[in-house]
Amino acid sequence: MLKRYGRLMIATSLVSLLPTIAGLILWNRLPEQVPIHFDFEGNPDNYGSRAFAVFFIPLFLLAMQWLCLLITRTDPKRRNVSPKVMTLVLWICPLISVLVGVIMYASALGAQLALGRIMPVLFGLLFVAIGNYLPKCKQNYTVGIKLPWTLNDEENWNRTHRFAGYVWTIGGIVLAITGLAGMSNSAFLMILLLGMVLSAGVYSYVLYRKKCG
Repeated sequence: MLKRYGRLMIATSLVSLLPTIAGLILWNRLPEQVPIHFDFEGNPDNYGSRAFAVFFIPLFLLAMQWLCLLITRTDPKRRNVSPKVMTLVLWICPLISVLVGVIMYASALGAQLALGRIMPVLFGLLFVAIGNYLPKCKQNYTVGIKLPWTLNDEENWNRTHRFAGYVWTIGGIVLAITGLAGMSNSAFLMILLLGMVLSAGVYSYVLYRKKCG
């Protein structure tokens, strides 16, 4: 798998480190304490050192990206993880790294960001992308909705992922629209995410019970 996705890993690893490069360029303009966490309205609520923001956060996300690849590589059913799904998995951490870097540096330099609108839209687009790829996930132990009933029954796995694909796509669209309208908040995001996850689990269990009679 490392050989198969070698070029993609190099490209995405470089993208993960772009905030470090940008941070070095901006080093003398960045304050000693940089905002590293924000509430849902976009207000900084935690700070870290300049070195922590520039080096640790991108390197941590890079490590998470490689960990995802290594975990998938040890999956006994890794051949069932399609290239499209694996591509999505490998791009998540790099894109988060770039997004976090932009938000941290912009805030540190005094820019006013409408994160209360931006973040729901971005999360919504991510959910739409995941929802689009969920039906393409074949049965494996690493990527997808890994429940006892889905792992034990390939039909249950396929039907659950098709159902979840619709639910996550619709949920992502709803989140993006409410974000653009300024109607989203942290409670709404948590309720929506919990509903998407639980609905797939309940659907999978109902299928299991029907099949067991």
